[in-house]
Amino acid sequence: MAKSVVGAIDWITVLLFLLLVSFGWMNIYSASYGEETFSLLDFSKVYIKQGYWILLSIALVVLTQAIEAKFYERFAGLIYVVSLVSLLGLFVIGKNVNGATSWYAFGPVGLQPSEFAKAATALAIAKFLSDMQTNIKIVSHQLKAFLIIALPALFIVPQPDPGSALVYVAFLFPLYREGLATIYLIIGASAAVLFVITLLVSPIWIVTIVALILIGLLIKKRKNKPKYGLYIIILAVVTGFCFSVNYIFNNFFEQRHRDRFNIVLGKEVDTKGIGYNTNQSEIAIGSGGWTGKGWKEGTQTKGGFVPEQHTDYIFSTVGEEWGFLGATAIIIIFIALLVRILLLAERQKNQFSRVYGYSVVGVLFIHFAVNIGMVTGLLPTIGIPLPFFSYGGSGLWGFTLLLFIFIKLDANRVNEW
Repeated sequence: MAKSVVGAIDWITVLLFLLLVSFGWMNIYSASYGEETFSLLDFSKVYIKQGYWILLSIALVVLTQAIEAKFYERFAGLIYVVSLVSLLGLFVIGKNVNGATSWYAFGPVGLQPSEFAKAATALAIAKFLSDMQTNIKIVSHQLKAFLIIALPALFIVPQPDPGSALVYVAFLFPLYREGLATIYLIIGASAAVLFVITLLVSPIWIVTIVALILIGLLIKKRKNKPKYGLYIIILAVVTGFCFSVNYIFNNFFEQRHRDRFNIVLGKEVDTKGIGYNTNQSEIAIGSGGWTGKGWKEGTQTKGGFVPEQHTDYIFSTVGEEWGFLGATAIIIIFIALLVRILLLAERQKNQFSRVYGYSVVGVLFIHFAVNIGMVTGLLPTIGIPLPFFSYGGSGLWGFTLLLFIFIKLDANRVNEW
């Protein structure tokens, strides 16, 4: 007889989720409240709306746990296709918000399908990799996996929403866990580093340095018959890539993105224009000191100096009002959640659940790392929310679905013998 799945739910993960959501709401409240009378029906207040989103997300949790675990595996492909159709539909009937056509409007309520597409893609990649016919070491299978990951990202970029599209890099993590060659990660990381360095240094210098390194390797391996053709190809690819960076940067990036990169790289200083948000965020976090100014006592927060502080910049409220200790506590909770999911993923009895678990970790980590880096000025501002923390119904629901589908799969592990 099947064991109780409810009893098998990992309550540690649920507790970490509740801590993040609760503390997130407290900071949204602090970042958006005034001296007005508190009313549960005042939907003009973002903290009231977020409170209802949280209550509805609890209903979503119950729904994900009520559905049979096999449903997610059996209908993963269909769910993925529906998510792609929902992304394409934005170009026909989508609503433009802040310059991006990323929303469907249902009266006063808006839904952003890209937030739900992450869970759908996680299911699709888990289904593909767990197929007995799939071998991720075969090039044709790698291409199919890359296509599954790339399609939603390609549909999101033209909205335009490059930040949300960037998150799909996270799905390389489960591919790597299942046997994808390390060379892909090396190539990807090298390309990213070269891209940034080329924005700072003339490509001629970079190509010269790479050529000298390759010559040194050839001299070192001259007795082992080095593959001269491979070294020539590497030099040619690096040369072509480096000399194309500035063209790509100037013609494919929007001006606001170029400005943000230039500010982070120190090529521009603009504390009143495009760099205003980041600069004010850094001031708010720095002013918190070790223990913070106290909940609802942040002068930068109360003064509205950080625009959209309840959304992408919510962590600056944490830094100002709860200080270094409070910010560190939040980071520890996030890391604890990521580590816990990793441990759960490794104990799964089937590949589908394991791959899905690693996908969840990848998505949450990218959001967490990029958002914290963005708010502290270490990375360019690209509009990525902090999971379970930033204001927004679609984001909260999307992350809740992503996490609790995995919790359901893990709970069902007791019935997989």
